[in-house]
Amino acid sequence: MTDRVLSLVNISKRFGSLVANDGISLDLKAGEILALLGENGAGKSTLVSILFGHYTADAGSITVFGKPLPAGDPKAALDAGIGMVHQHFTLADNLSVLDNVMMGSESLWLPLTRRAAARAKLAQVAQRFGLAVDADALVGQLSVGERQRVEILKALYRGARILILDEPTAVLTPQESEALFAVLAQMVAQGLSIIFISHKLAEVLRVSQRVAVLRAGKLVAQADAQGTTQAQLAQWMVGHAVSPPQRRPSPHTGEAVCVLQNVSTAPGRERLTGVSLALHGGEIVAVAGVSGNGQVALAEALCGTRHTTAGRIEFLGQPLPQAPSALVAMGVARIPEDRHAVGVVGDLPVWENAVSERLRSRVFSRWSWVKRGVAQAYAQAVMTRFDVRGGGPNTPARALSGGNMQKLVLGRALMHPGSVMDADNPAFTPKLIVAHQPTWGLDIGAVAYVQAQLIAARDAGAAVLVISDDLDEVLTLGDRVAVMHAGHLSEAKAALDWSRESIGLAMAGVAHTPKLQDAQHAA
Repeated sequence: MTDRVLSLVNISKRFGSLVANDGISLDLKAGEILALLGENGAGKSTLVSILFGHYTADAGSITVFGKPLPAGDPKAALDAGIGMVHQHFTLADNLSVLDNVMMGSESLWLPLTRRAAARAKLAQVAQRFGLAVDADALVGQLSVGERQRVEILKALYRGARILILDEPTAVLTPQESEALFAVLAQMVAQGLSIIFISHKLAEVLRVSQRVAVLRAGKLVAQADAQGTTQAQLAQWMVGHAVSPPQRRPSPHTGEAVCVLQNVSTAPGRERLTGVSLALHGGEIVAVAGVSGNGQVALAEALCGTRHTTAGRIEFLGQPLPQAPSALVAMGVARIPEDRHAVGVVGDLPVWENAVSERLRSRVFSRWSWVKRGVAQAYAQAVMTRFDVRGGGPNTPARALSGGNMQKLVLGRALMHPGSVMDADNPAFTPKLIVAHQPTWGLDIGAVAYVQAQLIAARDAGAAVLVISDDLDEVLTLGDRVAVMHAGHLSEAKAALDWSRESIGLAMAGVAHTPKLQDAQHAA
């Protein structure tokens, strides 16, 4: 691992007054996995976007395999052997694996597509790197882990020798993550180089040889992974020691706030089938599952945005209203999974997004006139308390990084305007919090803060439903844990009755009784 395959020298990039990258110099060696870390807004996305040609640096240069890389040219990056697998897959569900891999790899001027040659090349690449997949399978019918293999194969098919992986295990089961790590080991053994972007510090130290840490646009640390601790990485990332929330039982579990009885929804890409669950005040119920197995349908049914076709949902002893605005007024706080499409309106400023769910309340409007100053002051309070960076209340929401956008959504859900704007209307804890991927895309400091806020809401008497793909989060937050697969929800059992292995098997659809069976098997 002495040959440099990639060299970034003094890369700088500004967006107005914001310095996203500040003189960053970084090397990557052949057969190396380099972990790129940093908190939200640290400059990671900007740096890899410059590397892949989506942005042009204001200063600095990039050399790939000893040759200068033309700036702002994604095709040049691909031709130079750079491939990228985004956290959000860019696949066409209605096409086959082969069609997805071939897409964009042939000239539009060819009279006939060369499918036979492409099939043979795909099979060769898949065999070489241990990425078995059915070339004729429809992508829409594949598991999340299989789709990720297709994304990696797309890059390797195009000759990638440097692979950028953005949060590659974010939506994988533990078993799928283990399979991915085995593939990465095989890839670097054959000379490929990998830039590994992740917020999961344990897996970073496990798979990488070196780590590079960005903070506020600057490269603040580089170190060998061996001998570095998670605590040291966290301190480099946020500039101070971070203490993640520790598991502790609920001090008091109250009455049922929301009850689902044999609830089903209409068939579609996601649906519920006979789901039953009771959510109690003073308790966090965490639902684990591979993305796409009905979690969105569950969250939307509880937030009034998806109608049920069978069963019953009761909220505070009454049928759940099918009107989202009514639920917000009654004390239901919503943290949707997709912050871009559902959480915010990107073209509206931060302040309008901050008040959007309560715009008709007396705090923010009177006689149909919006109290703009009050709304902006509230938005500023949300940004301050939840550390939303990247501008002010008048900044368009789309200008925020993904993590800061998520913090804005969290603040809107958890910080009632009465706690800041109206001394005669004291703060109140939401009665029900539906948190779908509440810490997705957040750095370790923000994760610790958000999880602490959810625990504080539970301790104040809220019923909290956390839906997450992150098993560490599920096992840290959940007083009870249930697993969702193919629209069915398992019984919610005490978190201590589950192991990571048993949850992973249940996520994959394997019927399994938690720890008792594990112990019997071991015996």
